[in-house]
Amino acid sequence: MMGRQQQNHRHRDQQSRVFYELSALVLNLLRYPPTPMPFEDQSRAPARRTHPPVTSTKTTITPAGFAWLMLGISVSLILCGSVTFFIGFMLMPWVLGLVMVFYVAGIVSTVSMLGRSILCYAMAPPSPPKDIPGTKSHLFHFLHFLAIHVIYQS
Repeated sequence: MMGRQQQNHRHRDQQSRVFYELSALVLNLLRYPPTPMPFEDQSRAPARRTHPPVTSTKTTITPAGFAWLMLGISVSLILCGSVTFFIGFMLMPWVLGLVMVFYVAGIVSTVSMLGRSILCYAMAPPSPPKDIPGTKSHLFHFLHFLAIHVIYQS
């Protein structure tokens, strides 16, 4: 059991690390997009290649590049989501089984409490009713007040 918990913990750590790296990559790409590489025709290229001077100009990402970036992000999230959905789909019978076990346990517990209360009531020796002093006079006064109140209301 402990090994399974450690394995689940490692899996969650790995999944959160993947999401962290993906978001860091996206933010890095949005902040500093890659500079375009000039492609030269091999037939016209000189024998000796000269490196262009490196300039630190900020380039902006093109709308098409941004669309491809968003498409890649959404596809990777879809794949991660479908894997999560598949895991949940495979575990759903276990969850439903556990719910049914708890449901049956609740029914058994309720029936046993009802049976115990009925048996305890049936097995208890009859006890004489206890007379509480002053109860009959208070009850009599209450019923008298109620009767008078009903008579005067009609």
